[in-house]
Amino acid sequence: MNYILPLLSVIFGYLIAVVIKPKSKANLKLLLAFSGSFLLSITVMNLLPEIYHSHQKAGRLNIGMFIMIGILFQIILEFFSKGAEHGHVHGHGKINSMPWLLFISLCVHAFLEGFPVGHHHDLAYGIAIHHLPIAIILTTFFLNAELNKTALFFFMIAFAFMTPLGTFVSDNVPYISQYYTEITAIVIGILFHISSTIIFESSEGHKFNIAKISMIILGILLAVFV
Repeated sequence: MNYILPLLSVIFGYLIAVVIKPKSKANLKLLLAFSGSFLLSITVMNLLPEIYHSHQKAGRLNIGMFIMIGILFQIILEFFSKGAEHGHVHGHGKINSMPWLLFISLCVHAFLEGFPVGHHHDLAYGIAIHHLPIAIILTTFFLNAELNKTALFFFMIAFAFMTPLGTFVSDNVPYISQYYTEITAIVIGILFHISSTIIFESSEGHKFNIAKISMIILGILLAVFV
């Protein structure tokens, strides 16, 4: 399930956008708010305590520094991806060629997200829920921009495989596993930035309403019982 869930969520999101072609932005924003809340809750309640416990046992460098590196790294990635990781894609007109900077940034982001999944199976659910609306929004955006359908399919399939690939590398490359604590702390920083941004950007003008608050609470409660 660690490999399958994040993979299938992107493919499913792609198919929803291609076949159903959802028109309601409000529903997608509510789904984004839920996914951001769930992902943030999983990070705070599960990843963060475990990584500080491992840090104290190993006597390593300040783990907070690596979390801040993760936040900064995600900000740099978003300079190239324009915020696509949290569904903030915009633009007008036709796209004639593959948006390589966006593609590479998203793939690096998704690849790193996969590293802690082998140790935290519940994170696979969080990433899957996070990637589903992102895949729908990205696919819809590129369809509207008339990106070549072959390029779009390649883009989404590669994006779908990045998180499982990150999990596989983390589980099977001994050199990488030696730095699991530090890498996971960086991923925590990435997830902090992404999930909090999703929560505050998933409604117009950053305003909260009953529906959005309800989805955020639902995300928190689901994370508690996962």
